Amino acid sequence: MIPLLKHIFRTGILTETVALAEGGPQREIDRLHDEILRILGRALTIREVDAGSCNGCELEIHALNNPYYNLEGRGIKFVASPRHADMLLVTGPVTKNMENALRIAYDCTPDPKLVVAVGDCGCDGGVFGENYASCGAIANVVGVDLRIPGCPPTPLALMQGILAAVSKRSP
Repeated sequence: MIPLLKHIFRTGILTETVALAEGGPQREIDRLHDEILRILGRALTIREVDAGSCNGCELEIHALNNPYYNLEGRGIKFVASPRHADMLLVTGPVTKNMENALRIAYDCTPDPKLVVAVGDCGCDGGVFGENYASCGAIANVVGVDLRIPGCPPTPLALMQGILAAVSKRSP
């Protein structure tokens, strides 16, 4: 243990200092949060539906709730039921087994609802396309208001897509 502590004291701190740039990503994140709340005037509730993805998009969606992006801290919440949601955030190519479940979630979401297709697979079927096990793109099953391409899209791209969808809906 003593040699390890000596090594730590000899080496010192190796991490980089945080660069507080004037127009850094945190400023863009704050702007997006404020814009969404200004347009809606209240919290936005989102139901995430995995229609058959590889979970790459889900990892990026989960990153939206970490302390860096802090989506929930600004009033944008993920809910467990589509009955409480304003927006469906759908990932993956729609598998035949999830086709009916996606339609049920869509029907249960109150109007006016927004549907956002996330990732290349959700936008156009990705590498899977339409085949015996997949319906392909989300638009082949339910109406889509906005597509967020990327494999997977970054959390910042997801936030920009959510803002674009909310802006499109506002009068």
